[in-house]
Amino acid sequence: MNADTANWRRDFWRDRKVFVTGGSGLVGGWLIRRLLEAEADVVCLVRDWVPQSELIQSRLIDKVTVVRGELNDQALLERAIGEHEISTVMHLAAQTIVGIANRNPISTFETNIGGTWKLLEACRRSPKVGQIIVASSDKAYGEAATLPYSEETPLAGRHPYDVSKSCSDLIAQTYAVTYKLPVVITRCGNFYGGGDLNWNRIIPGTIRSIVRDQRPVIRSDGSFVRDYFYVEDGAAAYMFLAEQLARRPELAGEAYNLSTEIQMSVVEIVNRVLQVMGSSLTPDILGQASHEIPHQYLSARKAREQLGWEPLFTLEEGLRRTIEWYLNYLQPTVATARLPWSAGPVAKSA
Repeated sequence: MNADTANWRRDFWRDRKVFVTGGSGLVGGWLIRRLLEAEADVVCLVRDWVPQSELIQSRLIDKVTVVRGELNDQALLERAIGEHEISTVMHLAAQTIVGIANRNPISTFETNIGGTWKLLEACRRSPKVGQIIVASSDKAYGEAATLPYSEETPLAGRHPYDVSKSCSDLIAQTYAVTYKLPVVITRCGNFYGGGDLNWNRIIPGTIRSIVRDQRPVIRSDGSFVRDYFYVEDGAAAYMFLAEQLARRPELAGEAYNLSTEIQMSVVEIVNRVLQVMGSSLTPDILGQASHEIPHQYLSARKAREQLGWEPLFTLEEGLRRTIEWYLNYLQPTVATARLPWSAGPVAKSA
């Protein structure tokens, strides 16, 4: 995705009715911001009122139509999609925390699996829906012998969260193949960015620890390897895929890995944050994590070659934007003084 295709097509999005699930989540808040900038007419499903979320903190919620309710309420979904004459659906809602899934698998299965088929069934009954983007995950692949994952890698989750993403991914494919529903699936690495207030996640937790002058905590032994994908890249990619699907209906049923294709261990990403923030602290490695896949990273070759997609931000640029957001959130009166770089545009040019 070059500098031209990085920008939305205003003629496509202006006044378009877009239904977003998971709008109070990390990616959802940034996606809604981008959709509003493109002059879309956004309808957002909200289950819990999360005052710290980007959707509410930034007052974006005042600019969207809010439907209050559960993703598992199929009647509510059919009413919302039908009455608001939705054209494009962005399905981001999920229970995303691995630890919670391990402790409470039923709620994770009900949301991630049941919520997906109920939403897709509601879309099937709503003839105005023209594009559906379903956010899956690299976790859907489970643990594979060959890396990086390609879209041909079998979906073989074993632990609760991974299984929930494998199942929801397959259900999305079922609706595309059997019912000809216009669905495209995304499989992304670990999202990071401003607005993620789950402090158990490695990047926000590390930034907060540094701000407090405390050693960042690593629950695992630090060797787990992951992709780290900046949240604004994810939001841009979802809109890009919806535009592509509208122009190329034959993409229905396709899945795309989205990644910077940079693999980093947990220790490496923590040290990178420490370096960017100019901190001399060292991580506290606990070695306590369980039921997590040790090595996961993606090939984005299919998206690059078929669609001309590429990330808009480098890892360093994404981290700088992320750190700036958290410094303003955690210590707004001293944030500017704490930044070791000068603020400025960081979008990657073609």
